[in-house]
Amino acid sequence: QVQLVESGGGLVQPGGSLRLSCAASGSIFSINPMGWYRQAPGNERELVARIFSGGGTNYLDSVKGRFTISRDNAKNTVYLQMNSLKREDTAVYYCMVRHLVGSVSYDYWGQGTQVTVSS
Repeated sequence: QVQLVESGGGLVQPGGSLRLSCAASGSIFSINPMGWYRQAPGNERELVARIFSGGGTNYLDSVKGRFTISRDNAKNTVYLQMNSLKREDTAVYYCMVRHLVGSVSYDYWGQGTQVTVSS
């Protein structure tokens, strides 16, 4: 089992910044990738960014150049630095990690953290 603890959400004005963190703990063998999804009311959950153990990343087009994902492999922690936030970034953000045990993978989700961009 893998437990995820998220932190860093909140209320911020347009143009502001927030940093999300997600720490994984438990009986961890290998986690790859680590990522962030978000879901706004009435919308489907979408991938915001993910990062692989080798450093490769993927980003949602609308956040490219504004958000940066990073990870600390020693701490099994993933971060999402969000700059130049827009109202349309308002959503619940979920951390997701894929835990690899041999040839089997399991996806684990965090509890979600609310990000609200509003003046």
